Amino acid sequence: MTYCVGLRLDRGLVFAADTRTNAGLDNIATFKKLRVFEKKGDRVIVVLSAGNLAITQAVISLLEEKIREQANERPTIMTVDTMFQVARLVGEAVREVRDIDGDALTASSESFSVSMILGGQIGNERPRLFQIYSAGNFIEASDDTPFFQIGEHKYGKPILDRVTRADMSLGDAAKLVLISFDSTLRSNLSVGMPIDLLLYNTDTLEVLRQTRIEQDDPYFHRLSTGWSDALRDAFSKMEPFDV
Repeated sequence: MTYCVGLRLDRGLVFAADTRTNAGLDNIATFKKLRVFEKKGDRVIVVLSAGNLAITQAVISLLEEKIREQANERPTIMTVDTMFQVARLVGEAVREVRDIDGDALTASSESFSVSMILGGQIGNERPRLFQIYSAGNFIEASDDTPFFQIGEHKYGKPILDRVTRADMSLGDAAKLVLISFDSTLRSNLSVGMPIDLLLYNTDTLEVLRQTRIEQDDPYFHRLSTGWSDALRDAFSKMEPFDV
């Protein structure tokens, strides 16, 4: 399983993804699930992926392959003019992989499982955020729904629902996202560190703030401990139930 989050805010975008994959309790591996496509001064595109690892890797590889086909004048995610068109191309790549592998997966009693969060900015267009489904269709983040989660999202969703605001700073948004990861890590062993984190400031058209949060990261440790202490303190101060 996995956990990925993308937020669209007034000041930019925040992305985070864990790196754990497993095929059983004794077969745990680490794979990067956050992919960046960047042309400085022109576009920044970020893709987070969850689901069957072979499928997600095939989709990303197909997108990369199309970018490298210089002789072919077909549009790619590095040449189209809007993020909506990028979302269409990613969805087409998902469907193309389904056409190739879908029947074989069905014959093996496995589902075609893939979901993606896509975000970024092209030129003067405002930053945009999309969630792409296994069918290749997608929805876009809005003022009412400013964030998307994929994978094991239920443990981290309550804090995002309560705290996310469009006008918050990217630093506060990153703190919020990491708290949502801390809640998920405590409740689900299929999500694991390290965590890849990327903050994108509107109109920079360049990735300037990207890091990997390791298991022994001192800031994450302080954040986790402080959040637990704050919850216990708030709980102790609330009026007790009295029948």
